[in-house]
Amino acid sequence: MWFKWSLLTISLLLSSAVTCSEFEANAKVGADSRYFFEQGQYPEQLENTQPGFYAQAEIYYAWNNSADSITFIPYYRYDSEDSERTHGDIRELSYIHVSENWELRAGIRRVFWGVTEFQHLVDVINQTDAVEDIDGEDKLGQLMLNLSTVNNWGIVDYYLLPGFRERTFAGQNGRLRGPAAVDTDNAVYESSAGKQHVDLALRWSHSIGDFDLGSYWFHGTNREPLLQPSSQEPQSLIPYYEQMDQLGIDIQATSGAWLWKFESIYRDTSKDNFAAAQAGFEYTSVGIFDSGADLGWLMEYAWDSRGQASEASRGADLQNDLFLGSRIALNDVQSSELLIGFRTDMEHHSNTFLIEANRRFGDNYKVSFDLRLFDSNQPQDFVSMLNNDDHIQLSVERYF
Repeated sequence: MWFKWSLLTISLLLSSAVTCSEFEANAKVGADSRYFFEQGQYPEQLENTQPGFYAQAEIYYAWNNSADSITFIPYYRYDSEDSERTHGDIRELSYIHVSENWELRAGIRRVFWGVTEFQHLVDVINQTDAVEDIDGEDKLGQLMLNLSTVNNWGIVDYYLLPGFRERTFAGQNGRLRGPAAVDTDNAVYESSAGKQHVDLALRWSHSIGDFDLGSYWFHGTNREPLLQPSSQEPQSLIPYYEQMDQLGIDIQATSGAWLWKFESIYRDTSKDNFAAAQAGFEYTSVGIFDSGADLGWLMEYAWDSRGQASEASRGADLQNDLFLGSRIALNDVQSSELLIGFRTDMEHHSNTFLIEANRRFGDNYKVSFDLRLFDSNQPQDFVSMLNNDDHIQLSVERYF
């Protein structure tokens, strides 16, 4: 189904590009490697080193004074240790027409909603590409038809979403997973339409003074599957994708050096319903120590009405958690940046720590460094599954 939709989209978009008057193309290739400080917790997991490479291109066509455009972004990753992490994806292949009071977007696209730093509660359109990283920021392309209308009282977006994308998971040899690998070949759906279920979404957004506001309704397949033990293979889990209705709001307020952030959702499924929220702030000191660098301080709190996960019921991974962080932007020619973050579960005192740093070298190279540490002695806490997965990751990218 997904392949057929992609071929149809490609043929339609290419036929529309005959009168193209503007063209841009760029690409990047990268090599990265993770080094895990300890052996894996579970059988068959890779030992310490996980190298790989990836490539991404971006092709842009525009015509009719840029009122019409096409964007194509293919992506591919190869992993030497985990076959499930080796994958390709069309991140975007979309046509956009811009009019005075409306825009039409059709094809495969990525849409991001949300304002908070450490968790993206309201971001629901695209499926998470979980083999790329565990922070939830990498997304698979989603086929959609999106009409956006501009009004004095806000922007209204209508979404028609055919063709569901299943979440990616680390394989039997992979790290950053639980004690049982996920069998992605035998996913189960609540809807009889399965992957062919057509999802719907409606979003309103508006800026009023210092406030950026957004709210939405989503009806369709839950992007977060339930992982159920397999009856065929005891050492694997089967993804089960429910149907859901979800309401969400996001608010961001700017007041001088302060940036206040809030996200909240209410989700209703056939098995349960719950509310969750993430709120916090970011304060930025501009030009610290009479330099061009900016220093930001972040704090956020996560709450979920389901409480902590247990064997008897579904719970939330982030249900009473505090996030602290600091961001440094040197604002130099090399675009050097550093993010330090710390999360603690205020009930079970499990902790995670991260460092993300990146810097450009010359006009064509970028080097990134990541450190992630996990600590928990509570078996019911999801962090305990990653206790042996402390690691560093080094990435080098070449731009063309």
